Amino acid sequence: MCRAMHRLLLVGFAFTVTATAWAKPPAPSVFCMKYPTAPTCVGGQPPCAFCHSAPPTRNAYGMTIEAALAPGAPRPLSDGDFATALPLALAAAEAADSDGDGVSNLVELQKGTLPADPKSLPAAAGACAGTQNPAYDVCRYDARYTFKKVKLDFCGASPTWDEMLEIDAAADPAAYLDGALDVCLKSEFWRAKNGQLWELAHKKIRPIGSLKAGEDPGIVGLADYYDDYALYAWSQIDNHDAREVLTATYFVTRAVNPTRYAVVQTRAGQNVDAAHRAGNLTTGWNLGYNVMFTALPRNAASQAYRAYLGLDIAKQEGLYAIANEPRDFDAKGVGQDLCKQCHATLDPLSYPWRNYNGLTGTMASQIESYLPNRIETLFANQAPNIGQIPEAGYILGQPVSDLKQWARVAADSDPFAVNSVMDYWKLAMGAPPTAEQNAEFVTLWQGFKGPMNYGVERMLHALVKTEAYGAP
Repeated sequence: MCRAMHRLLLVGFAFTVTATAWAKPPAPSVFCMKYPTAPTCVGGQPPCAFCHSAPPTRNAYGMTIEAALAPGAPRPLSDGDFATALPLALAAAEAADSDGDGVSNLVELQKGTLPADPKSLPAAAGACAGTQNPAYDVCRYDARYTFKKVKLDFCGASPTWDEMLEIDAAADPAAYLDGALDVCLKSEFWRAKNGQLWELAHKKIRPIGSLKAGEDPGIVGLADYYDDYALYAWSQIDNHDAREVLTATYFVTRAVNPTRYAVVQTRAGQNVDAAHRAGNLTTGWNLGYNVMFTALPRNAASQAYRAYLGLDIAKQEGLYAIANEPRDFDAKGVGQDLCKQCHATLDPLSYPWRNYNGLTGTMASQIESYLPNRIETLFANQAPNIGQIPEAGYILGQPVSDLKQWARVAADSDPFAVNSVMDYWKLAMGAPPTAEQNAEFVTLWQGFKGPMNYGVERMLHALVKTEAYGAP
């Protein structure tokens, strides 16, 4: 795994070997200490694309920073020296216009656009200058326009002519919109199998029809991932706590005509005992597919990190390097220089999964379950120190004792709230928020984590009232 990455990255290094400048794990956190109110730092950290085209290759902004980064100091800089020098280099790059779009780097950072991309720049103030429109109030929030969008986005059908007349005549258009949205959020289009909520869950569950058990079985019945969809949908409806997709100790069943979801304490094919369940992290499908025959389930940890927190370690996102890591218990070569900057986060992220079994073993009770001493029992001969893999680990730089605590920290985090709201924002808008929409987006995810108490339907009522959603 790591050796292949090593060969690939060496090609990029061949042309810069005398002045190697690695993508440094401390960079995002130091950047956000320097610019705590920058949109990219509110609820997360800047992606590597801020300074790199593909790490370690620097983009135009990265090269501007590099020119002022501890000039004359021997390369490569240690992480400590890099973190000390970076704030001064960032300050030195503020007045420059690295991408030549006529906007300084500092203004782009403040506005949430990319200082290395000439196509990413803040819109001019007052740029919206709509002409007369007999149907909608162009450039301002328009309830009539919003109602049509709500019907399409959340009910899957255009409003009728009579419904358009009703909102035109409504004494309180906002209340009329709320009522219409409530109806849509109980519709089959929204809740049913293969409805909008299931569509949102696809990238989290990653279904493979040929491996499905239960309803609509595939060739090899690995596990029934409809259980995963049911729990996800349950967590998103009726203002249930959305965090329970990660923290639930129960399962959810689905009835049809109409679609109804219900909590149950046991479920055929789900073998993890209640004391060790952590929502969709510990389902038969997730363990069977993402753990499989692996001793240290790095894939399970990285997929959960990506799916539920929006942090892709393969893109060097969400890196919180832990001291003295990685320790390479399974002898995979992850301590190599080109591997350790990611594995110092990934390996401790994975340790809490160490006793969750995938497909290893011969007894049915061993498959897709929690097995104390799983490593010692099933993988003892894989590597000399493999039994030393701890169950305690780290997520987002915070120590956790086991996977249940891992799930709790993840579910309560800013990245979970940001990623949850982002899913719906992209569903409704078709794209992530622009720089001009970012303030409304931040208010929305902070409200979701705060007074909305992780209720998706409360959040959607607020979303459709934003100018970003409702202004033609």
